Amino acid sequence: MATPPLPELPDTPASEEVIEIERALTRITYLSTRARQHERLMALAGVPLDRAAVALLRQVADSEPLRPGELATRLGVEASHVTRTVQQLQKSGYVTRVPDPDDRRAQRIQLTETGQQAIDRVRDAGARGMQLALSDWSAEELRQLATLFHRMVDDFLTYAIDEETEHTTV
Repeated sequence: MATPPLPELPDTPASEEVIEIERALTRITYLSTRARQHERLMALAGVPLDRAAVALLRQVADSEPLRPGELATRLGVEASHVTRTVQQLQKSGYVTRVPDPDDRRAQRIQLTETGQQAIDRVRDAGARGMQLALSDWSAEELRQLATLFHRMVDDFLTYAIDEETEHTTV
């Protein structure tokens, strides 16, 4: 499978504001993906899952049941990685495979009640930790931050979709 060419970046340098946003996102990504942070969150939630399993459960919880290939695309990983993780989660009772209504030969991945409870506990523990970290922020500041984060994610997704479309039509 050939790697698609990298997108062209604009010739103009990024603004200082964008540079600071990129720095902040890099820091928060690092902080939120550290192994110790994950282990602490799992201990608080009482859920014995690795990071890949939690990412997959979050994705399934946020959407309708998806085919493994769709999950791989959304998570930005290889399909074999999703297959292994789904097998582990299925053995542990967190997910189940259901028939694809569009193609009975295919299957989709769906949370079980145990999986839903686990992801609810993970999200609750994460939100409580975030609440503690942001306790000095006003409700209005938190509302503004949430609005801007959602807008940024939507714009990132639109850009990613536009890039994928551009590469597949070339």
